[in-house]
Amino acid sequence: MMTGELKSKIDSLWEIFWTGGLTNPLDVIEQMTYLMFIHDLDEADNTRAKESAMLGLSYESMFSKEVKIGDRVIDGSQLKWSVFHDFPAGRMYAIMQEWVFPFIKTLHGNRESAYSKYMDDAIFKIPTPLMLDKIVTAMDAIYAQMAQLQATDVRGDLYEYLLGKLATAGVNGQFRTPRHIIRMMVEMMEPKADEIICDPACGTSGFLVAASEYLKEHRKQEVFFNRANKEHYMNHMFHGYDMDRTMLRIGAMNMMTHGVDNPFIEYRDSLSDQNTDRDMYSLILANPPFKGSLDYDIVSTDLLKLCKTKKTELLFLALFLKMLKVGGRCACIVPDGVLFGSSTAHKAIRTELIENNRLEAVISMPSGVFKPYAGVSTAVLIFTKTGHGGTDKVWFYDMQADGFSLDDKRTPIAENDIPDIIERFHSLALALSVSGADSSPRGGAGRCPEEERKRTDRSFLVPKQEIVDNGYDLSINKYKQTEYVAVEYPPTGELLDKLDEEYKQLGEVLADLKGMV
Repeated sequence: MMTGELKSKIDSLWEIFWTGGLTNPLDVIEQMTYLMFIHDLDEADNTRAKESAMLGLSYESMFSKEVKIGDRVIDGSQLKWSVFHDFPAGRMYAIMQEWVFPFIKTLHGNRESAYSKYMDDAIFKIPTPLMLDKIVTAMDAIYAQMAQLQATDVRGDLYEYLLGKLATAGVNGQFRTPRHIIRMMVEMMEPKADEIICDPACGTSGFLVAASEYLKEHRKQEVFFNRANKEHYMNHMFHGYDMDRTMLRIGAMNMMTHGVDNPFIEYRDSLSDQNTDRDMYSLILANPPFKGSLDYDIVSTDLLKLCKTKKTELLFLALFLKMLKVGGRCACIVPDGVLFGSSTAHKAIRTELIENNRLEAVISMPSGVFKPYAGVSTAVLIFTKTGHGGTDKVWFYDMQADGFSLDDKRTPIAENDIPDIIERFHSLALALSVSGADSSPRGGAGRCPEEERKRTDRSFLVPKQEIVDNGYDLSINKYKQTEYVAVEYPPTGELLDKLDEEYKQLGEVLADLKGMV
């Protein structure tokens, strides 16, 4: 969790950029991302060298030999943050501009990689040596503060805090997904070592990074001690598309900084015919943009066959079903209107999910989850592509709190339903695997508590037929029952006597006050 002191240091760094002439928040984020990436390259290289030494393995640092930059050959050690940050401002600026920045632009050997592709047109925009010196000094202080905190997620929190300063949310329907919501969705889906994962609206690659971190934490042995699985993880597992090249550049660096060498991150309009991915992915994690309407002529025709609409939130659901292979799973965020909208297109996509695939869960989230960027009410949908139905009962959960206040400040609070959501969902999945309704190898036995829950509880199951009878309405309020508790009040005469007594006491107090005057 970010401390107030760390936030203050980041705000001061932001102020250096602002007063130095970089006033576009996206430019500031981009330049800070470059510098964080350069710092992290040095730190990661040092860490790998130490780990190799401890294991008795050979390791060749990327900075240990001479590096060719254009026509010049230089000592690679001068490209290390820990070396050049002590240089005078003028020399450090020259090294950064002439050597370090060109070095990171050509760092990845594969010219077709996402990293190389989106770094090609990257521009170093810090205007003066003095400004760079101030920035580097401020960043050293930030990293020192982070080291003192010793929190495993503080770097991610820092990056989210930076992204939170973007003022472009809403221009094209994008808004940032809180990292704890992303983690919840990833933990519910439990990615495996052989997954092919996609986010068709990836932005800064938040979902892909979270999935990669989950695999590191929960399937480290399976992924990193198996040559084929590790190669798959580094080069073929993660796919992301977006229409903002700056976001793609940040996303590619974000993935590489988190240890994924070659993610497939590409500039693509996912809803158009430009996106030919069909029946490819085993897992989709996404929070697609809800920017309203598109023109029919730019939308892929096979999506319109499934759901003829101009609304992006419906078209993305249709896209997920097309992109998933049979047996593939999806966890995505949708605005509440998708759950109960009465248009033909709304009903068509819900019917498709329930009748022709397996809709598993609807998690209703409070409207404050996306504040201060948006106040829209949303839900998480979880489904599996089957192509032949399979929906038996749908699990609903009414999230009331996510660990933060639901106002614009979003301060931490004790109430948090997320651990309960994950536990109950896994309990349900375990029961399904035992009954044979789910082929995932979870194992275990015992009756699922979700079967016993009443409609007044936080979560409950609703039979498919009941949903069909309600016009495929997926709004939780359609099925949740409110429990009314009778409150007994004293007789009216007793209340009046008490009120009369209080008036008498008030009169005595007023009389005493008048006497004092």
